[in-house]
Amino acid sequence: MSKGKNMVGGQAVIEGVMMRGKDCIATSVRKSDGEIVTDKKYVIPFTKRNKILSIPIIRGFVVLIESMVIGIQTLNYSASFFEEGESQPSKFEGFMQKLFKGKAEDVIMIFSIIVSFIFAMGLFLALPTMGANFFRKSINSSITLNIIEGAIRVIIFILYIYLIGKMDDINRVYQYHGAEHKSIFCYESGMELTPENAQKFSRFHPRCGTNFLFLVMIVSILIFSLTGWNSILERMLYRIILLPVISGITYEIIRWLGRSSNKLSKILAYPGLQLQRLTTREPDLEQLEVAITALKAAEGEE
Repeated sequence: MSKGKNMVGGQAVIEGVMMRGKDCIATSVRKSDGEIVTDKKYVIPFTKRNKILSIPIIRGFVVLIESMVIGIQTLNYSASFFEEGESQPSKFEGFMQKLFKGKAEDVIMIFSIIVSFIFAMGLFLALPTMGANFFRKSINSSITLNIIEGAIRVIIFILYIYLIGKMDDINRVYQYHGAEHKSIFCYESGMELTPENAQKFSRFHPRCGTNFLFLVMIVSILIFSLTGWNSILERMLYRIILLPVISGITYEIIRWLGRSSNKLSKILAYPGLQLQRLTTREPDLEQLEVAITALKAAEGEE
């Protein structure tokens, strides 16, 4: 990273990119008529509001939760430009509006996070641990069983991102994901932020959320191995309780990977970078223009 440059992060959304700078979040979306619209919000991260929340390990879980909330908000913002006509709200949305009035959108967002969390727990925690349980009669080692569980989890994760990538809409999001990475690389290099310059860079970035998720799975194998292999209920309880610790440790590793270029960091980053072949696509110049617009707005260069 060039001297004096802030560490920028981002996320692909529907026909656009969200970029997060030091104290600003900017989301740029290309509308159906070709116009690029940008929404800017000045936000102080929770880790900067409270010293306790900025402590290593703790800050990782805090950043994860905050990123989930911001991610859903920006996705909803981008989706609002592509809603067909003035469709009537669903019965559920109507019920929530009557019940919570002006706070309905916030409540629906929290509900969405809870549902997404439960789905993720079932798919990436419950299913792998139940699958590995079939090997318990022939394998007595808890470490081996945890490795099998981790392998099942990785396979499910790879299949999941591969299959959803076959959808046209998700494929477009993956292109904007590539545009996000290329633009950030261009910014960190110190080169002028233009679509043509950004196109020259790699679409694989070591600080990507894909790397984070993959490393979470690897770290979880090591941590879960310390908890033994008892009943399914007990194992699930341990996995939920230890999630903040695992995400916190992984966050520190990702921060280090983003700043280091030694041989060990390259080895640790390699699997996640290869996995980005599934979660990113080569963007075109128009998609890079959107990503650069968001990045400049987030860094106050517009």
